[in-house]
Amino acid sequence: MTQIFSPAPGAPIMAQRSNAVVASIGELDGRTVSWFRLDGGKHRGAIGVAEGEALERAVRLGIELGIPVVGAVATSGADVSEGVASLHAWGRVARALVDASGVVPTLMAVVGPCVSGPALLLGLVDQVVMTTDAFAYVTGPDTVTEFTGVPIDRAGLGGAAIHGTRSGVAAAVVDDDADALSALGALLDYLPDNNLDDPLRLDCDDPIDRECVKAAGVVPVRATASYDVRDVIGDVLDEDTFLEVRARYAPNLVTGLARLDGQAVGVVANQPLQRAGTLDIEASRKGARFVQWCDAFNLPLITFVDTTGYEPGTDLEWRGMIRHGAQLVHAYAEATVPRLSIVLRKAYGGAYIAMDSKGLGNDWCGAWPGAEIAVMGAASAVQILHGKRLTAMADSGAQVVEQAALVHEYEARFSSPYPAAERGYVDDVIAATDTRRVLAAVLSRLVTKREIGPARRHTNAPL
Repeated sequence: MTQIFSPAPGAPIMAQRSNAVVASIGELDGRTVSWFRLDGGKHRGAIGVAEGEALERAVRLGIELGIPVVGAVATSGADVSEGVASLHAWGRVARALVDASGVVPTLMAVVGPCVSGPALLLGLVDQVVMTTDAFAYVTGPDTVTEFTGVPIDRAGLGGAAIHGTRSGVAAAVVDDDADALSALGALLDYLPDNNLDDPLRLDCDDPIDRECVKAAGVVPVRATASYDVRDVIGDVLDEDTFLEVRARYAPNLVTGLARLDGQAVGVVANQPLQRAGTLDIEASRKGARFVQWCDAFNLPLITFVDTTGYEPGTDLEWRGMIRHGAQLVHAYAEATVPRLSIVLRKAYGGAYIAMDSKGLGNDWCGAWPGAEIAVMGAASAVQILHGKRLTAMADSGAQVVEQAALVHEYEARFSSPYPAAERGYVDDVIAATDTRRVLAAVLSRLVTKREIGPARRHTNAPL
């Protein structure tokens, strides 16, 4: 069996139980992990009773020992030769992964097929890495073609590219097993061993008082001009520490891990380069899942805000923009880790509130001096408030002058960050070049935050 990596000598797990599973307590990049690989056997990683027991034991040992669970899979699904028992076998693995959720990090690499019912296991782990030749789906291409009448192959149905861009299953798509190992190790580097630990803080060579000249210069003054928010993130946070997650899925929202003064943090940012930074269904789901994950493992959240609102459209509304948009609101409002946000340029309407505003329980919110924080853009607001009067004006020249004056007045009264700061919705208006220094100073004061929620079984999240 090809090994994605060889753990340091340790404790094998059910070594003789199945020739399709290898598992042990080993090491990945110096971190102790409960590791397994499902592959090989008579039907390439088919899950039967023996395989299910070995995988379940590996996951439960991770829970009991308080260490991350890391695996690699290539499976043809449930072992048909064992009948219904094989279905219950992967069901037990699923139950174990649910028990591990939010207790220890669970990371998985797909290095071949992952099909039928066991493919659902990918949706239960924290992060999935796929190699370019891997594929995953619940219902195969032949059945899909027979049912829909549309021919499709494995790659088109559930190839790595599909899961990296359209479904959001894959956090990263890499070339081969070695790259998958590196990607898993890179993710693990930012995470604690379990939910009771804090992420390891590293020494930082990047001066914490460094001015963010690049970040300040990259954001255009003109509200409709685009830019890459990753340039801002890279300049504000510790140099070369930003690791983007699900980069090609819902690219209008950027999510990733980074460090600030050596402290591991989760980063969420609107991306003006895509869809003008608006929020849609996929971006809301992507952000909600990421925020929830960071909160589970004590990663402080830093949110960079630059959005004109929610993307409009009948298709989005019909597909449940309300329900899915609420997922991001719920995730932020429920998060108990330190939460910092910075408004870079635009923060309009409901999307502004959803991007970790004060109303949702944000711990600290800053804004750049040129930021616009309002219900909507000034031109749109003026049209709603004064549209009838402006239209009724007989002199078109006077109409243009009056409209421009009203827009200017609205911007001065409502769009700048200072009215929001006066009302306590913004904690401080800071120079763009000071962003790194200020965020680091605030974070250092908030790292001891402990928030105890109300007694209940769990929330009823808008899934």
